[in-house]
Amino acid sequence: MYTKVLQELTSQTNQAKIEVFKRFFKTGKGQYGEGDQFLGITVPILRNIAKKNQDITITDVEKLLKHKVHEVRLCALLILVYKFKKADGNVKKQIFDLYLKNTQYINNWDLVDLTAPTIVGEYLIDKDRTILYELAKNSDLWKRRIAIIATFAFIREQDVLDTIKISKILINDKHDLIHKATGWMLREVFKRNNEMIIDFLNDYATKMPRTMLRYTIEKMPQEQRLYYLHLR
Repeated sequence: MYTKVLQELTSQTNQAKIEVFKRFFKTGKGQYGEGDQFLGITVPILRNIAKKNQDITITDVEKLLKHKVHEVRLCALLILVYKFKKADGNVKKQIFDLYLKNTQYINNWDLVDLTAPTIVGEYLIDKDRTILYELAKNSDLWKRRIAIIATFAFIREQDVLDTIKISKILINDKHDLIHKATGWMLREVFKRNNEMIIDFLNDYATKMPRTMLRYTIEKMPQEQRLYYLHLR
């Protein structure tokens, strides 16, 4: 099945998109996606392939996840998402453990954003969440992004405290991708609990990176948005 999925992915290679993807995912020297390789396959196509092949073994999925090509890794992760949604508790734990064991291959923002809310966030909804705080303090950019993006699952359940706490940990982060991810999650909290975000901003608006602030306040009324921008 591993070979079958790989052949199906390879058959969808789009040469015209490869160079576009390399620029989009910052694969140049010194950039966050340095050296990554692409087939030029769009996400809708990858979702279709993943859905068709969601019954392959976990062993084969892990082999795909360790592949050098970006879309192969993403397809593997999407298969894990489909598997997770159908799984019982034991298999969900197996998928969760596999995910965290292989974070070195979950190494760009799309790989994180399309999977962490389900595989990490949904798994932890009724469990201890200490692991997220460990990830948020990790030196690895993608582990920190997993930590904050995973909380999207909690936010959807009106459970926003961990998002706030992890955002405080990341408030001085140096990387733009963490600024964007944290601001995005804070904006999602605002949609559901605007008072909590107002309290957060009253404490941190002058300290948080400007990109994080802009993402956080994006859905606020203009007058309120300008107020926080002018505090900087």
